[in-house]
Amino acid sequence: MATTQVMAMLRGNPDAVDVRIYGTNVDPTAAALGACDVAEVEPRHVADPVYADFALDFCRRHAIDVLIPPRRLSALAGLTEEFAAVGTRLMCSPPRSVKVLTSKSRTYEEALAAGIPVPPWRVVGDADGLRTAVEELSATGETLCFKPAGEFSAFGFRILEDRPMVLRDLLEPARPMASVDAVAQAMKQAADEGEHVPPLIVMPYLEGPEVSVDCLSTRGGELLAAIPRAKEGRYRLLLDDPGITDIARRLVAHFGLAYLSNVQLRHRFGEPVLLEANPRPSAGIFQTAFTGVNLPWAAVRLLLDGDAGLVAAPRLGGRVAVTEAVTEVLDTVLAVMPTTAASVTPESIGSVA
Repeated sequence: MATTQVMAMLRGNPDAVDVRIYGTNVDPTAAALGACDVAEVEPRHVADPVYADFALDFCRRHAIDVLIPPRRLSALAGLTEEFAAVGTRLMCSPPRSVKVLTSKSRTYEEALAAGIPVPPWRVVGDADGLRTAVEELSATGETLCFKPAGEFSAFGFRILEDRPMVLRDLLEPARPMASVDAVAQAMKQAADEGEHVPPLIVMPYLEGPEVSVDCLSTRGGELLAAIPRAKEGRYRLLLDDPGITDIARRLVAHFGLAYLSNVQLRHRFGEPVLLEANPRPSAGIFQTAFTGVNLPWAAVRLLLDGDAGLVAAPRLGGRVAVTEAVTEVLDTVLAVMPTTAASVTPESIGSVA
C-alpha cells in the first residue's frame, strides 16, 4: 500500500502536472498494479544484465520520462547515458555507492572512516566465528543480534537470547529470537553439507525507536531536505533534531547519494548511531507528506529541471498516525512480458508527462 500512496503524491504534485504512471510486477495480483495507468506482468529471477535490458526496452516502448528504481539498483546504476539515449532520466546514485551500501559491513567501515558514528560489529562466516564475536561483544553487557551482512532487507534478523523462556514471553508480542547454540549449529550443519553460508554481521541490539531519515539531495550529494521519522506504535514522530540531520547530511555527502535516499539510525547509550543506509527511497516515504514537502515530486523536478522547487523547509516536530487506507483498483490491462524480461517492481517505472 505504501507504493500506491507514493503514486498519489506524484499525481497530487504541487505543480499540478498531469502524471501518468507505468509499473510492472512479477505478481499479477499486486495491488500497486491496479493503481498504475499502465501495468505489465514480468517473470521472476533474472540476472542484472537482462534486468537492465528489460528496463531499457520498457522505457523505449513506453516513452518513459523518469525511471525511479527502488530495487535492483546494481543493475541500473551507471546506465544514465543509456537511458538518456532512449529519452529517459534515471533517478539513481553512483554505482560505487550502490555497491558499498549493499554490504552492511562495508557501509560501517566507510562510515566509521568518515567520522560517522556506528555501533561495534563483527562479520562472521562460521560457527566458531559467531561464538568468538558473541564473546567479544558481550563485554558491555548489551543484548546482541545478527543479520545477513548483505542486502536482505529485514529477512534473517534475529536477537540472540540464551535465557530460558518464561510465561511473560508468551504473552507479549513475538520477537525474532534465537539462541547462540542454535545459530551456531545451523551454520555448522550447513557448512558440513556443503551449503553456502552467507556472512553474518553480529552487533548490539539497539533498543528504542528506529529513526528513519528520508533525504533529498543533488546529484553530487548535497543535502536539500531531510525528514527524520521515529516510530511510536502506530504514530510517527517527525523529529526536529539537528544532530540526526547532521549525520544524514555527512553520510549523503560522503557517498554522493543522489535524489532520494534513506538513512536509518538507533540510539546507543543515548547517542544516535548508524543502523544502515539505502541509496533509494524508503517504503515509508509517503509518511513525510504532512511536512509540507512532497519529496517524491521534488526529486522528479530536480532530475528534470535541476530545481527541486522547495520554497520552505519541512515542518518538523509534529506527529502523524499510520492508519489503514483503501485504494481503488482500476481495470488496468496487464500484458505478460517474454520470459527473458527482467524483474522490475511496480514503483520502478514512472512516466511524468
